[in-house]
Amino acid sequence: MLRCFSSTRHDVTVTDLVALLDMPKSNASRLLRTMRDAGLLETVGDSKRYRPSVLLHQAGQVYRFSASLIDRADAVVARVSAEIGHTGYISVRQGTDIIGVTAHPGRHALRVVTAIGDRIAAFASSTGRALLARLPDDEIRRLYAGGFAPPSATAPQSFDELFARLATERARGYAESEDEAVRGVGAISVAVGDPVSGDEVALCISFPAAMASAAERAAIITSLGQGAAAIAAITKDPRFIPLSSSIAE
Repeated sequence: MLRCFSSTRHDVTVTDLVALLDMPKSNASRLLRTMRDAGLLETVGDSKRYRPSVLLHQAGQVYRFSASLIDRADAVVARVSAEIGHTGYISVRQGTDIIGVTAHPGRHALRVVTAIGDRIAAFASSTGRALLARLPDDEIRRLYAGGFAPPSATAPQSFDELFARLATERARGYAESEDEAVRGVGAISVAVGDPVSGDEVALCISFPAAMASAAERAAIITSLGQGAAAIAAITKDPRFIPLSSSIAE
């Protein structure tokens, strides 16, 4: 029924639903009343016309802000991936896991190495730690109240090691991994959020760890950091961690 609304049809009546959806009049009337009572629709004044409610408008605003953050971050990663030639990702955190939501295969031999939708332990990946670094340590400890099992020898092995890594990553403004989520692969990540929607994303470039030069790594760090900073300025992200001044220069 919601698909009946459009830029040219701002409200509907029982008669409209009967015609548009080939629905019995009694069903159309009951559906409209039920959706009104649930807060999804409201009547237009004293008429028998129904339009989307404020609740649906608020839900649409939340979606718009969420999509906007991902879209902005993805545009940055797409540009950096094209410039550097390595694979780029946008990821989000769900609990203690990281999930990739977009990917840009690079031109070099290493292409997409993690399938979109796959879950990776947040503490054992650069994308995850970039997002965890935005949280205070006590909140991270509560998140991992049941402890964690390191998936590799290069991942943090304890809370002390995890917090030490996060402290370093907060100080420099980016997270880095090597041989953690995928063997032989290095990755550099930064994170940014939108305080209005509450959404946070990690921007990442991955590359063959043995092939990336210091200059190439520096270029990735600078490009990702500057791109994320531009997004943070738009969203007014209070938790954004900028690149350290020595790196930014």
